[in-house]
Amino acid sequence: MRVVPVVSTAVLYGSLALFISILHNVFLLYYVETFVSIYKIDKVSFWVGEAVFLIWNSVNDPLFGWLSDRSFLSSPQSGSQVTTPEVVLKRLQALSTNGPLFALSFLAFWVAWARPGLQFLLCLCLYDGFLTMVDLHHSALLADLAVSAADRTRLNFHCSVFSALGSLSVFLSYSFWDKEDLYSFRVFCVSLAAFSIVGFFLVSRLLRRRFQKEVRVRRDEAMALKELSVGQAPLTHAENPVTIGQYLKQLSKHRNFMWFVSMNLVQVFHCHFNSNFFPLFLEHLLSDNITASTGSILLGISYIAPHLNNLYFLTLCQRYGVYQVIRWLFMLKLGLSVVMLLAGADHIYLLCIFIASNRVFTEGTCKLLKLVISDLVDEDYVVNRRPQATSALLFGMVALLTKPGQTFAPLIGTWLLCVYTGYDIFEREPVRDSLVSVPDVASGSGTPPLRLGCFYMVVFVPITCALLQLAAWSRFTLHGRKLQGIKTLRQGAQHGHLIDVKAI
Repeated sequence: MRVVPVVSTAVLYGSLALFISILHNVFLLYYVETFVSIYKIDKVSFWVGEAVFLIWNSVNDPLFGWLSDRSFLSSPQSGSQVTTPEVVLKRLQALSTNGPLFALSFLAFWVAWARPGLQFLLCLCLYDGFLTMVDLHHSALLADLAVSAADRTRLNFHCSVFSALGSLSVFLSYSFWDKEDLYSFRVFCVSLAAFSIVGFFLVSRLLRRRFQKEVRVRRDEAMALKELSVGQAPLTHAENPVTIGQYLKQLSKHRNFMWFVSMNLVQVFHCHFNSNFFPLFLEHLLSDNITASTGSILLGISYIAPHLNNLYFLTLCQRYGVYQVIRWLFMLKLGLSVVMLLAGADHIYLLCIFIASNRVFTEGTCKLLKLVISDLVDEDYVVNRRPQATSALLFGMVALLTKPGQTFAPLIGTWLLCVYTGYDIFEREPVRDSLVSVPDVASGSGTPPLRLGCFYMVVFVPITCALLQLAAWSRFTLHGRKLQGIKTLRQGAQHGHLIDVKAI
């Protein structure tokens, strides 16, 4: 009789999201402003740093995924097949090592220890390298721990709960942030990093102990069957390992994968555009009409609400499917943006709701996409007849093609800001050649150019993104009966090697 542990595997898995989000949310909100406003990085160094970061940010995901999962791409000798619990142990070992290192790399941003351009480049690459290792293996566990939509939704549910708790760091950070004196903010960041390090160490250790027991049970069963000559598969020869070129060729023929990454590239861009420019929009669109405390509340809500909303979205996913819910969110983003454009920049309360809801629904969509990638892992496993699902590698390949959106967001955003308003965040002086150089005479409001330009950015970016995403998402076919058929085939092929998450 198996003893059910006090804390479920789903809860422990979800808690790992807490130790990531408490640091990453603060990073996204303050790293650009820290280097531009405090360290005074010059424009060339900023663009060079972002360009190098673009390359590293894209390459490290598939590189780490390939190093992790390349052994799963070829059929092994009979009797040597790696079981799912062993794969999970491998991922947990990576998390226990890279989690604390990720937290330490987070601290490197908040103290000036080198020339701004050099520090910007090194900090970004170091931080993103460890973040990639942590996020890649954490995401891959979603596909390794469960196959059914219900179990994966349950795992994602716990991630959303803990990510919402992690977003409280944004509320707290606003109280400590002071561009004139970073001491309090630095102490706050050290406290967050220490909490994250302890959390990664304890949770990964608990999970590893749990799955080590599972591995021992599976091995004992295999040895007993071998001694009795029961269930012994005929001897087969190992196939030649799949090369990276062959793997890329297989992915290029995976139509659902290609349409998904097209949509997700735009989604990653939009998410990071909102994160990078949210404080700027608050300052120039709302600061004259709302108090600082209201701005802090809006900022906090924009980070916490997506995770809370995701709890509701996941219940909708169980009823209508992930594909349909994501499609509705794209349509909602488009509709809200058009309404805001027609209403204009002078409706302050409507603008507050729109800015917050735009970020909430955009981030909420991002939280659901891991479920779609897990489904793509299933389809890749079935279509290409893998001996073991290559979840980390597929998550890495998705990142290779979509993470450039993370770098394009601040680059395109600062360019649009300069084009529309003549406002250069590096020089803090207006540029003469701007598209918006006069007040809004048509409306009679006398809107300053900077405020009007920010308004155009905040409505036209989501409209463009939504239209592109709806076009790509309409071509995605892995849903409904086709998805159910893929899951049935994977469960049948890996019978005896999968984990019952509820029983662990």
